[in-house]
Amino acid sequence: MSPIQSFNFLMKLNLIDSFFIKIFRKSVGSINMYKNSSCSFHKEGKIIVKNGTFHFNRSWVKKDPFPSLLAVRKDATIIVNNTFSIFSGSKVYVNENATLILGSGYINSNLNLSCFEKIEIGENVAISENVCIRDSDNHEISTPLYKKTQAIKIGNHVWIGMNVTILKGVTIGDGAVIAAGAVVTRSISANCLAAGVPAKVIKENVLWK
Repeated sequence: MSPIQSFNFLMKLNLIDSFFIKIFRKSVGSINMYKNSSCSFHKEGKIIVKNGTFHFNRSWVKKDPFPSLLAVRKDATIIVNNTFSIFSGSKVYVNENATLILGSGYINSNLNLSCFEKIEIGENVAISENVCIRDSDNHEISTPLYKKTQAIKIGNHVWIGMNVTILKGVTIGDGAVIAAGAVVTRSISANCLAAGVPAKVIKENVLWK
């Protein structure tokens, strides 16, 4: 039985809700699903870990009570290029035919991510708690050239603060910083600090570590 088949089998038995599951994949990476993880995983969905480990529902303290949900629909794909952590209290939906690409880094607690086409997150990212990332409006607006769904790309070494919302069609350049509470509705250039509703560049040539 392949790792993905094993993963599906464990979820069908609801074992994933009761204990930590660690799945190693030959010559590639591994998937760690921590306690209180819930999954809805279509048999034609895929999780591909190329290197390192994909940690889901990780917590900062042992008695963290907050569950997380991972939903992977038909023909949906999650690709993890290196080690990436998503912390507790998160909801991640990768919908039919959509692709979620994760590089390396982490997303802190209470993430709300909905991927309907493509969301790509780069290497060495730091994303804080209570962040919402959505690449679709889900409802149509009757205006010329309107697109309900557009891909999102978050570059390498990006820092996203607390309570940020990132909406469809946005590219956030390498090294950018998004201030707490910002609503990102348009692309942000590399190495810029953006803040506000809607988010605007307030400082250029920013470096952070």
